[in-house]
Amino acid sequence: MSNPEYRKILKNKLNSLNSTILSEPDGTLIVIVAFLVTIGIMAIFSATAQKAMDEGANPAAYILKQLFCLGIGVFVMKFFINFDYKKLAHHSIWIAWGVVILLALVDYTTLGITVNGAKRWMMLGPLQFQPSELAKISLILLLANAFYKDAELFVSRKFKYYIPILAMIFLIYKQPNLSMILLLLITGLIMYLSSGGPLKMILGAGVVGSAILCVFIKPYQLNRIKIWFNPEADPLGQGYNVIQSKLAFAAGGLWGVGYGNSKQKLAWLPEGHTDFIFAVVGEEAGFLGCLLIICLFYGLVHRGLIISSRCPDIFGKLVAVGITIMIGVQAALNMSVASSFLPATGVPLPFISYGGTSLIVNMAMMGILLNISRKRIRRINNIE
Repeated sequence: MSNPEYRKILKNKLNSLNSTILSEPDGTLIVIVAFLVTIGIMAIFSATAQKAMDEGANPAAYILKQLFCLGIGVFVMKFFINFDYKKLAHHSIWIAWGVVILLALVDYTTLGITVNGAKRWMMLGPLQFQPSELAKISLILLLANAFYKDAELFVSRKFKYYIPILAMIFLIYKQPNLSMILLLLITGLIMYLSSGGPLKMILGAGVVGSAILCVFIKPYQLNRIKIWFNPEADPLGQGYNVIQSKLAFAAGGLWGVGYGNSKQKLAWLPEGHTDFIFAVVGEEAGFLGCLLIICLFYGLVHRGLIISSRCPDIFGKLVAVGITIMIGVQAALNMSVASSFLPATGVPLPFISYGGTSLIVNMAMMGILLNISRKRIRRINNIE
């Protein structure tokens, strides 16, 4: 083989090694998530130890289940950190229809189980699974696919993204889970606005959505709004949670009564380990503990929006915005309900409330966001 031919072959082989170098994921965001998860583990153990003993179980029964789901969540997060988020665009429709099938199984088969009057869960062995949590990721991917080229709404090629979204919303409404629908709609509207959609469309959608809500709202949901204005009107019924939550914050004061010393969690505050865990934290850690959690979520939203602004492609920007807004709005809703700024809803506090499905899905979303935060640098080996 002549020298020029050998050099040409060597050049082609080396140039074929051109690859993409990925920077490390956003370190600040990882630290924030680690702090939130740690606070959640501590809060859940404090809120459930006595509850487990009252049920005749190990005091650590709830926390062991949560730690098991945390292990799965860490694995899923690490997977998505190293999985190119752009590939998710090609699988978004199949993921969405998979979620629709799971929701239909919950609503229309015996696989679904009812807890506190709502049929939202499937039983997988000893664990409960909530398919509506998967709708959060699915909605974000579908809308990012629909709007990354333009913000036009009524285009026939986008209907394939809208149809599974409407199916998911209908099935979630059947459960019923109005708070999840509200969370999905707020995230969707902000993603549309971020893609360049006109503000007048957002305002119009808000008016139409409010009108639809007034038509389809259920009597017990309307009573929640009435009780929110005056919880003392039904102190032993629908106003009970709100009153006990306020008492927990009042007892906590500035410094709190100390870790593990909450009285409201013992018998007076229902769902103290899920929807109202922020009130338990407020009683044990006081205003300063609550302020720390608020600052952590603010930091998460701040880093998420920075990651979105630095992403070089529109699809990644929209996915980052959707994940950031989804978790930020959910946290704001939960903390607002616990402190009686909003009527009661069934939205858990991300990373902190007890619930394996919620934790795993939130960790998965953080993995996708951290993957978007990794800068992609093209390495070129050019041999002349």
